[in-house]
Amino acid sequence: MKSKKVFFQIFILIGVVAIFSFGFYIGQLQKPEPPISGVINQTLEKPEGVDFSLFWKAWRILEKKFVEPERLDYQKMIYGAVSGMVKSLKDPYTVFLPPEDTKIFTEDVSGVFEGVGMEIGIRKGELTVIAPLEGTPAQKAGLRAGDKIIKVDDTYTRDLTIEEAVKLIRGKKGTKVTLTIFREGWHTAKDFEITRGVIEIPCLKWKLLSSAGQPDGKKDIAYLKLYQFSEKASFDFKKAAVEILNSSAEKIILDLRNNPGGYLEVAQDIAGWFLKRGEVVVIEDFGEGKERKEYKAKGNAKLLPYPLVILINQGSASGSEILAGALRDNRGVKLIGEKSFGKGSVQELERLRDGSSLKITIAKWLTPKGELIADKGLEPDVKIEMTEEDYKEERDPQLDKAIEVIREMK
Repeated sequence: MKSKKVFFQIFILIGVVAIFSFGFYIGQLQKPEPPISGVINQTLEKPEGVDFSLFWKAWRILEKKFVEPERLDYQKMIYGAVSGMVKSLKDPYTVFLPPEDTKIFTEDVSGVFEGVGMEIGIRKGELTVIAPLEGTPAQKAGLRAGDKIIKVDDTYTRDLTIEEAVKLIRGKKGTKVTLTIFREGWHTAKDFEITRGVIEIPCLKWKLLSSAGQPDGKKDIAYLKLYQFSEKASFDFKKAAVEILNSSAEKIILDLRNNPGGYLEVAQDIAGWFLKRGEVVVIEDFGEGKERKEYKAKGNAKLLPYPLVILINQGSASGSEILAGALRDNRGVKLIGEKSFGKGSVQELERLRDGSSLKITIAKWLTPKGELIADKGLEPDVKIEMTEEDYKEERDPQLDKAIEVIREMK
């Protein structure tokens, strides 16, 4: 199956992606010794200067001396070894998981799954909520972008990978999980008990707003909220765009807050509605000495004439940052809200034998002007933070500011 690039958003509902067999190294190591029981010999060229004998020496010692030999599961030992190899890269988005979790991931990208409904990531070594997804148990429980997950039930998260945390948090509809959360401004962490549910994430919604700020004023602003860049989002966006073109809207507010990303192709497609054909949407940087790749707008640019502002926050990640950066760099579109998450790396899912797979970071995203997104995020042109009081009173000063800014635009 052809690899597909995604802004790999590890949904709590998504499982861990894959684990690949390590047995092909056998036969290259310590040739005088007989094959290890239960492991198939294969031949593969090994890197120069790397001594695999240490691995097999440790393996043989375990076989000979471990006090409970019945616990020596060779397949799990191989998977554990490869998992450790991947972890040594210290890239939270490069992961290696078993066939069962590959199957879960394949099901989850369809947009319907069971869990609590949020995306998580690693920020400064801490498990962090990137965004609670619209209408999910996580959002209804009051979780927010930027929350630190200290514990999942009784398990501390400090040394967990994203995928290990995912396995603990996701689960069947109707079951409960307790997350211990610390939020900036709090003195102590708090427990959130969340009942898991079936998660169906919408792609977008839009409505007309009055730029005068009055209910009976002229409704000339299209407020377009984009929740994710799923496979279905291109179709839904096209439908919404046609409706906006046929409405009284003269200006657009594009809300990318708490949008954790999705497919590159979808973000590129949506960008084509706002940019001239051929303008750069994003640059893929494969590292030093390798040629960069530019992804360009291919759409009809029907929404190009509309004055536009974009809302972002800590939950705007990956595809959201790509789209916001492209519109800022090409059109000078103002970003309003808070600094984005900074998830700017590219992953590919490599299918492997035995049904396992390897999700590996292959590149990093740059905005059209060459700005690195990974670990930095996008700074808003107009910084407006949401306070605890704003959330309690259901106020939205960020949207209010966006309306104020776009009202003056011609």
